Formats: sequence, structure tokens, C-alpha cells
Amino acid sequence: MSRNPAMTIGELAGRFGLPTNVLRHWESVGLLAPARDAGGHRRYGPADLRRVAVIQMGKEAGLGLGALCRLLSTPDPMDHADVLVAHLETLERRIAHAQAAKDLIEHALGCPLSFDECPHAREQIDARIPPAPAARPLR
Repeated sequence: MSRNPAMTIGELAGRFGLPTNVLRHWESVGLLAPARDAGGHRRYGPADLRRVAVIQMGKEAGLGLGALCRLLSTPDPMDHADVLVAHLETLERRIAHAQAAKDLIEHALGCPLSFDECPHAREQIDARIPPAPAARPLR
């Protein structure tokens, strides 16, 4: 940790390679609550370092700031397990879509046929075509 327990916003931002406006925004949405010195300047300590690291981890996991605010609003994020469960479901859908895309690209790279001739490609293309609208009854 830092020898100076009262880092400025610039020092904290520099530690994480962030612009200072990101830290100000996180403060405005309730993710950070820095101490203030006598002149009203923000001062960050070791707990703030950990908090920024946790926020970055959450963002890297795909959580939005609203979800992070909710998760970090109590000492135990499991108080809001519903947020984590919902995000896990979102991640599982994204993984499934990414895997399907990867499989399609791998097939295309290995298939000697054109898209028009390849039964696998035609099946994938046909699956993307929406059904025709139902015919309207005559009056």
C-alpha cells in the first residue's frame, strides 16, 4: 500500500491508469466516498485503493455501475445475490452466442464449399430468416 494514506485524486487515478473524471463519476453515482481535507480536496486511503480494484474487477466481469452500486451498498455482496445470479445468466447467454459464432467461423475456415453450397452454412442462414407473416383473412 501507499506510504501516504491520503492520496490525491490524481495519485489514485494514476495508480490505476484512470482519468480523474472516472473517479469523480464513480463518486457521483455512490461507488466512492473519499474523505476530504480541510480545504475540501478529496483524499484517498488504502480502503479506497481496494474499492477501486473491486470496481474494476466488477466492470471487467461486465457489471454495470448500477449493479456495482447495489452489490457494494452493503458489506457483503451476497446480500444482493439476485444481481449476481442475473448477471451470471447474462454471461451464460453471451458465452453461448460467442461459442456459436466461433463454431461457425471455424467451420467456414475449414469448409471447402461456398456458403451457397455448404449444407451447414445454409442451415445457419435459413435459421436466421424470420418466418413470413401470417396471411390475413379476406373480408
